Formats: sequence, structure tokens, C-alpha cells
Amino acid sequence: MTERIGLLAFWKDYDREHYLRAVELAEELGYDSFWLPEAWGYEVFSLLTEMACRTKRIKLGTAIVNVFSRSAGLLAMSAATLDEISEGRFILGIGTSGVRVIEGFHGRAFGKPLTQVRDVIRVTRTLLRGDKLTRSGAKLHDYRPFELAMNPLRPDIPIYVAALKQQSITSIGELADGWIPTFWPYQDLSQGHEWIAEGAAKVGRDPAEIETAPFTSVIPAGAEVAGQRGKELIAFYIGGMGDYYKELLSGFGWEEECKRIEEIYANKATRDRAADAVPDAMAEALTISGDPQFCVEELRRRRSYGIGLPIVSLPPRVPWAITEMFIRSLAPRQ
Repeated sequence: MTERIGLLAFWKDYDREHYLRAVELAEELGYDSFWLPEAWGYEVFSLLTEMACRTKRIKLGTAIVNVFSRSAGLLAMSAATLDEISEGRFILGIGTSGVRVIEGFHGRAFGKPLTQVRDVIRVTRTLLRGDKLTRSGAKLHDYRPFELAMNPLRPDIPIYVAALKQQSITSIGELADGWIPTFWPYQDLSQGHEWIAEGAAKVGRDPAEIETAPFTSVIPAGAEVAGQRGKELIAFYIGGMGDYYKELLSGFGWEEECKRIEEIYANKATRDRAADAVPDAMAEALTISGDPQFCVEELRRRRSYGIGLPIVSLPPRVPWAITEMFIRSLAPRQ
């Protein structure tokens, strides 16, 4: 049986031709899926449409699009359209993003994020199965009895949700098909699985149906170099990406370490030393680093913690030769 692995491109300084080559190679080597994020660069549905036209088998996912900048109806239309173009290979990955992006870039109010995610799922499910929006059960808007003026290829396009907090993860158990955790210690995934099971029990679902698909940072290089790069990445997320990851990791026992990393990172004069404050145990819990063979074996080992589909981040801003080597070195075992 093939080990399912997804690949994730980096949104900043995105090179279209580079990643088109990457998705074609990933398909050739048997990867399960290729995922694209969206921030404030390229628009992601257009990119995935281009990829769909260049591939035949590999699944294509958004990882992630936020639930505020597009209406719930537009997200459903986009999902249905891309699923048809890709002949049933699309996965809709959604999340809330954060107040700085939603209000500061998109000019939309960042209100009731959990309810907004739930409404997007309800509206999308309703429209894809051919029902009228008045039957969606959405909470934030009074919809009129619209339905899609098309016949979606699939009424059950998978919906994955990026979430870090208990209520959001419990909601995944009720409504979604997959959970995308980011920088969640792999040893503690059981906590999230418990919350998913709680949500699933509310509606009589089997929690085993909900896939855990974490963003996974794999750094195949010499042990010392790879370990340092992993720590630099962690320092950036704790110090430079708002409070989400600091709160998450503080809750797993690293409160003092997170405070220290944040303090060092906040000072531009000391920022390049923030990685030195990342403990080895934290780096091991959040990344995989070492020679390529070790990375392959460790990725395989961590599946036993309930990881169904690791979504591995491709190295950003590197020449094609390095991207190709990375993709080939982690190719799933057939």
C-alpha cells in the first residue's frame, strides 16, 4: 500500500513555473496531493486550475484559504468549479487567518471566526448537494432560496480545516473531513483527536473518518545544519506570526521558552539569535531534520501518532535542483 504524502508550496516569492514542475514530478512519483496556501500574493484557485490542467491523478488542495475574504457562496462555487476542472481531485482547505490580514489587507471585519467557518462548511455542503441555501442552517446570514445553477461533479468535496483551539477542533468532528494542525507537537496529537471525537459523537459520526493532515516541516540535510534551520523556522513562527503558536506551545509546557524566544525575536538587534533559544525537544517535536534516510524513516514512524496524511512543506526560495532532490528523497514508498 502506498504511503500517502502531500506536498505544500510556499506562498511568498511564489514561482509559477517552478511549482508546476514540482506538481508534475510529485504526480509522477506517486504523491497523494499538492497543496497551495494563500496570503497576499497569488490568488490560489487560479493557480490550482493551472495545475489541474497539467496533471491527471494527483489531488489538489487549498492550504489554506480564509473564510472571510470570499463569501461562503463564492467558496462553494469555486470549489465546485475547480472540482469539475480537475475531474474530482479537489480538496477545500479552509481556516480563519487572523485579524491583521482579514481587516488590514482584505478590509473585512474579523468577527465570530468559529461561526464563520461553520457557516462556510454548511453553505458549501448545501449547495454542492443541490439544496437551497435556506436549508443550510447558517447562523450569520438570512439566505434566500438560492441553489447552484450547475450540477457539481461531486456533492461531497472533502473539506479540511486548519485549527489550533479546542472549540474549532471539536467543530471539525461535527462538520469537516480533515484537520490541518500547524506546529502541533506530534506526541500530543491525541489531545486534538479527543476533541474531534467529542464533536463527532454529537452527530453520530465515526471520528476515524476525519483525517489528520498536519503541515510538516522536513529538513533533509546534515544534522547540525538541518537542526539549526528547524529552530530558525520555529523562532519565526513564535516571534513573528502573532500569538497563535505562542499560545499553543505554551499550553504544551513551553511557556517560558516561548516568552524568551519572543523577547529575543522582537528586538531586531538580537533577532538572528532567537533560534538559539529554541530547545532541542521543541525542535524535535515540531520538525523532522537530519539526513534524507532519517527523515523518511521518522516521517513513517510518526504516522503511528494518528497522522493520516502528512503535508510536507517544500523548501522555499531554492533552485529547481534542490526542490527536485527534496521531492525525490521523500517520495512515498509504493
